[in-house]
Amino acid sequence: MFRKNREIFARELRVIDEKGQNIGVLSKEEALKIAEERELDLIEISPKANPPVAKIGNYDKFRYEKAKELKKEKQAKAAAKDDIKHIRIGLGSGRNDLLIRAKQIDEFIKEGYKVEILLKLRGREKANRDWAKNKLNEFLELITEDFRTINDPKSVGMGFTVQISKQ
Repeated sequence: MFRKNREIFARELRVIDEKGQNIGVLSKEEALKIAEERELDLIEISPKANPPVAKIGNYDKFRYEKAKELKKEKQAKAAAKDDIKHIRIGLGSGRNDLLIRAKQIDEFIKEGYKVEILLKLRGREKANRDWAKNKLNEFLELITEDFRTINDPKSVGMGFTVQISKQ
């Protein structure tokens, strides 16, 4: 959390105005006076610097922007972690549809992604799991890139899933 206005402990601060210009090293009282004249807040942005750095600006807007930056950082980390592409096929998919999916998987594998293939079963299709597993294996044969299976095809709630990656 960032301190603002009277919550700041330091006696001297390096002050930056709302436009990003360095005003210089001022006492806390002088900096507060300037912020009040401009009807803005004095926000301590770097308390460990010598002297601490404070910025003149709208505190609510500053907090909002920092929260937005933090959210973007978290999303970027999550995206970097999740290098798995998901492909879903159905038991009734036509040959041409399967070839298109196989080409997509080839591209993903070339780019270095892991690919999770889900063969989705619906209704009565769930009763014949052996046939569905054979269909999944047939689909894997359509993939032209060299790949290795990370885990064998396993049964999940709505069908079968298998993960593959570059050889």
